[in-house]
Amino acid sequence: MAVTKNEIIGPLAGTYNLENYDTMRNTFSWNEAAQALSFWKTGKVNAAYETIDRHVDEGYGSKIALYYVNGNEQRTLTFQEVKEKTDHYAKVLKNKGVKKGDRVFVFLPKTPECYLSILAIIKLGAIAVPLFEAFMEDAIKDRINDCQGSVLITDRDLVQRVPQDEIPSLKTILFTEDIEQKDNSIYSDSNADDLIEWVDLEDGLIIHYTSGSTGKPKGVLHAHRAMIHHYVSGKWVLDLRDKDIYWCTSHPGWVTGSVYGLFAPWLNRATIVIQGGRFQAENWYQLIEELKVSIWYSAPTAFRMLLSQGDLHENYDLSSLRHVLSVGEPLNPEVIYWVWEKLGVRIHDTWWMTETGGHLIVNLPAEKIKPGSMGRPFPGITVGILDEQGQELPRGFVGQLAVRTPWPGLMKEIWGNKDKFNSYFKYDGWYVSGDLALQDEEGYVFFQSRSDDMINSAGERIGPFEVESKLIEHPAVAEAGVIGKPDPVRGEVVKAFITLRRGYKESPELLEDIRVFVRNHLAAHAAPREIEVLDELPKTKLSGKILRRKLKELEIERAKRVE
Repeated sequence: MAVTKNEIIGPLAGTYNLENYDTMRNTFSWNEAAQALSFWKTGKVNAAYETIDRHVDEGYGSKIALYYVNGNEQRTLTFQEVKEKTDHYAKVLKNKGVKKGDRVFVFLPKTPECYLSILAIIKLGAIAVPLFEAFMEDAIKDRINDCQGSVLITDRDLVQRVPQDEIPSLKTILFTEDIEQKDNSIYSDSNADDLIEWVDLEDGLIIHYTSGSTGKPKGVLHAHRAMIHHYVSGKWVLDLRDKDIYWCTSHPGWVTGSVYGLFAPWLNRATIVIQGGRFQAENWYQLIEELKVSIWYSAPTAFRMLLSQGDLHENYDLSSLRHVLSVGEPLNPEVIYWVWEKLGVRIHDTWWMTETGGHLIVNLPAEKIKPGSMGRPFPGITVGILDEQGQELPRGFVGQLAVRTPWPGLMKEIWGNKDKFNSYFKYDGWYVSGDLALQDEEGYVFFQSRSDDMINSAGERIGPFEVESKLIEHPAVAEAGVIGKPDPVRGEVVKAFITLRRGYKESPELLEDIRVFVRNHLAAHAAPREIEVLDELPKTKLSGKILRRKLKELEIERAKRVE
């Protein structure tokens, strides 16, 4: 399967859920796609019901819903067992007063209990707010306070990072260790038929927090209508079928982990894999071999790390893989060719955002891949490349990547921030992504850069403002400017430029103390991997705003000199 650089990779022989892209683009309607879900006939709307209970009601209760692997621990749950467990979790929450519209936070490792908690919340018509397991005290506090969360589901280990005294809205903390004990006093045998709260398609489903470049993390609220987008993109982009063993490596605290780690596969009745613990190439390959994973969804960083392990993959039987998908940042052509040549399968880049709620630009299994491209717009999605006045540019020109509204997965609101929400729609009828891109004559879209200061490290979006704010809380730091520094493995790493307060002198020990301070209060992925001390940071003359752009230019010039 040797290929030359820039060579187009055609589809593999086989049958696919979407065989003809061009025909479907001309005939597709979101309403028609929605008819596969039960609410279309019954009028009863609840995404958790469609995700789990529907399959049990249709006779698939005995089918394996998930495999959980964490070291020597292995568990299996059927759809019937997932239904029963989510019912139980929902009873506990209901007995604690959780009702429609309440924001219920989930702060758990990547375990079945995390997934069960999210679905139980949704069954009650409440809004699930999952948090990444690596978050530290300030990150947790800021997010729960932002949308006045009243209930938190966690465990006795992670609860130590929850500053309860600083979160006045938080009234109840539930531990999964207690919920799992059915004889606990919080358990009730109330009628399961009364559990599901039937809602409207526009009612709140889930909130995911994403960092901004100029302010605190923002809560992106999605509605139950998003399940239509999740279902059909899971069917066509992931190409999911009943017999698939599907593995998405992302934690549900990130949007990929919930949309394409939970909703999309289970809406399509696939069996999912949940893997705990940290990345280890050997463990990942072994998991694919033992569970016979057929579809695998991860981030470019993970694939680059696997590539760096050389021929390690040859020690494992990976023949079960049908195709691989990537998300989070542009996929390097080198990685595409490596997967093609070494693993014998195609890797499909996908483009979407927390705010969009589902795939927008995709590479489909039945279509050719142009390495370096993110693919073509999903059926039902119209992409535009706009100039600064909001006018569409001709094919081949670089401009603002925008998408025609609406579509089912599009966010309902930014929690408590109408101005921020409206900023995405500055041109009538368009959602403006913040990415710069071009589109070729065949409709393939090529990412060029971000138009703001967001840092994309290993597929995780990091807002420089949040990191800067935390840096200047350290007693030694007077000012801080944070940028994303290009990195061959992670895409970007967080680099901080700081000035020191009077009385402090630069030393390796001080810089490490500052780094650890950010890590301990925000999260490991937000902590600067490099810290450089300057006498003065570049600023605007009038407002005195720190110019991240100048810091980035400085870093790029240095890299060029090294080359």
